Amino acid sequence: MGIPKPSIAELLRLNRDHQCTEEGAPCVRISAVADLPTRSGPFQVVAFNSPSDREEHAALIRGDVRGKERVPVRIHSECLTGDAFGSLRCDCRDQLELALREIDRRDFGVILYLRQEGRGIGFENKIRAYQLQELGLDTMEANEALGFRADERDYGVAAHMLRSLEVRSILLMSNNPAKAKDLAARGIRVEGRIPITVPPNPYNARYLETKRVKGGHLLEPAGKGLLDEQMDSLRAGEVSDSGK
Repeated sequence: MGIPKPSIAELLRLNRDHQCTEEGAPCVRISAVADLPTRSGPFQVVAFNSPSDREEHAALIRGDVRGKERVPVRIHSECLTGDAFGSLRCDCRDQLELALREIDRRDFGVILYLRQEGRGIGFENKIRAYQLQELGLDTMEANEALGFRADERDYGVAAHMLRSLEVRSILLMSNNPAKAKDLAARGIRVEGRIPITVPPNPYNARYLETKRVKGGHLLEPAGKGLLDEQMDSLRAGEVSDSGK
């Protein structure tokens, strides 16, 4: 059971002509809601549009979250290479799938999918950053070398989306304390954290370690022995494939 149809109609009515009064504040509107059966279970999908920058964002919802407190919420920034192509350079797809499975176990929850590719620098610059990483820079150094901050994402839109869905407080599904602080500064009550960690692989181990050391993410230090075992396994698979 998700948001009831009469409540959806009311949300759409309230959002139809919504305009933020605070100048320069991120502003979004709920524009459409539909059922979405997924491999991780049944959800509702909510389309948001932004009158200011014409970006489109999404929410996947389990249960009727309106007026609820301590709602499990995953704020997921778009990652085309990971989410769609299955890239091993990051942990984005793994985290998204883990969040979907975790929320499927619960009575209610929300995943906000924000169009903030490459930590907010866009797809083209993200691939440029990959090129610099192949020359030895870490993920944050690569963004800075391109003239950006290490992380350009903004969670003002996420805060607005949660208010539009009438969520009263959340349990944040994240390893990033800075994300919780940003949301709290925007008036969202963050009452706890649900860790959402996945094991490293040989291609994203440095990426995750950079998150931990430079980004302050709450992750376990990478285990060299485990990574060596994973690399040996991958190499064995490559040798096997080449012999076919």
